[in-house]
Amino acid sequence: MSAQREMKEKNPWPVTIIIIVIGVIVIVALVTVAVLQNMPLSQKYKYGIVLDAGSSHTALYIYEWPAEKDNNTGRVQQTHVCKVQGPGISSYASEPWKAGESLMACMQEAQQRVPGKRHLETPLYLGATAGMRLLNMENSSASDAVFRAVERSLHTFPFNFQGARILSGQEEGAFGWVTVNYLADRLEQGLETTGALDLGGASTQISFVSSNYDGSESPSNSVTFRLYGNNYNLYTNSFLCYGKDQAMKLLLAQQTLLAPKTIVDPCFHPGYSEAVSYSGLYDSPCVSNRKPQGAPEAFNHTGSGNFLQCQDVVKSIFNFTYCKYSHCSFNGVFQPLLQGHFGAFSAYYFVMDFLNLTDTSIPLTKVKEVISSYCATPWDEVKRQHPGVKVKYLAEYCFAGAYILTLLTEGYNFTSDSYTQIEFIKKIKGSDAGWTLGYMLNLTNMIPAEAPDSPPLPYAGYVSFVTVMAVLLFVLVIVSTRRFWLRCSKRPQIV
Repeated sequence: MSAQREMKEKNPWPVTIIIIVIGVIVIVALVTVAVLQNMPLSQKYKYGIVLDAGSSHTALYIYEWPAEKDNNTGRVQQTHVCKVQGPGISSYASEPWKAGESLMACMQEAQQRVPGKRHLETPLYLGATAGMRLLNMENSSASDAVFRAVERSLHTFPFNFQGARILSGQEEGAFGWVTVNYLADRLEQGLETTGALDLGGASTQISFVSSNYDGSESPSNSVTFRLYGNNYNLYTNSFLCYGKDQAMKLLLAQQTLLAPKTIVDPCFHPGYSEAVSYSGLYDSPCVSNRKPQGAPEAFNHTGSGNFLQCQDVVKSIFNFTYCKYSHCSFNGVFQPLLQGHFGAFSAYYFVMDFLNLTDTSIPLTKVKEVISSYCATPWDEVKRQHPGVKVKYLAEYCFAGAYILTLLTEGYNFTSDSYTQIEFIKKIKGSDAGWTLGYMLNLTNMIPAEAPDSPPLPYAGYVSFVTVMAVLLFVLVIVSTRRFWLRCSKRPQIV
């Protein structure tokens, strides 16, 4: 035994090598775990596709959001928009298969832009608004045929198609409100919200939170949301037939009650003239019951360009007298007192942008002067000034400007002071203002949150591992140091 002990003391290298190897392994393990534990995690994204089937056109929106959710509400942002060529799907009532065919090009774009591995789990929705509401009222079988054609086309793509349906006016208004406030970060931060004003071709919506409204006076106008841990009781109302295009039909119907062969319309420019068929004018459910008996085939629609007279005619399509509630907007519809700022989008923005009136610092009196001057401009001169604008749209801006002012001030009761609190918006932070983002945002609550990538070790396990390795390394250092000093102390001393 003494001989073996003496041999080990004379040859310490095997033990030293073992200690060094263990030390290297400990150091490598510590470095490897630390690097893996602190590597940046790859972000997982989910995608959603919403088709906005409006009265005049259809648009496809692609949204993405992190798989992890904030307070059960996914952080959604718009990544792509595709405008479908042609009119809205309600226009294909007599040829429903064309409604589905019209969507194919934009759907192919979506298939390319959404990562292939996410196709099967990406929800696809189609929401139809006022155009299909009117078609459904007029001819429900035609409406059903259009939806069947649309669904057949959408089922051919590898997405998780959730169906096509008609949104109620209340939903359209409420989701537009969500969009405006979400993009402005007001929901996440719990700030005072902004009202939403939406003007489409066949309907118009107003939505806002009022401290004076608890939903009891008119429950049908109340919508409740829970977003980012906060509850919102929202007033919202949609006026079918009061979108820009249908309001134009109401205006012309009001002026053709006696079946004239010519009308002089103050809402169109001096020198404007066009033949309009009575059957085409009265083909909408908004005016079909007003068609005069014995009307000729067409009438000559001419313009006089008088803004004040135009406002008087526009007012005639509203009912401002009847109200059974404490406060009303028009046509006997309840509306609480206006409160806060408002975002006005869709046709509100496009019309006021054309007239250079989107600046909120422009007072209401000046807005009226600008529109009045534009309406009085001769039609030939208007066409020369705007050669790139389609004649159909160009002719309607005088009416549209007068209609918007009348709707806002006489209909919704905006005053000279509160009008300056309206912001005309097209996009917010790169996303289009409208109902589709709010719709997608709300629907993410029904999509299960995907578990995020996690580090190799939980935090407690990581700390424990580092501690054990550090202690082991410390022990190895102590053992090595002790053996070194012991060998030094046993060497013969030179006297």
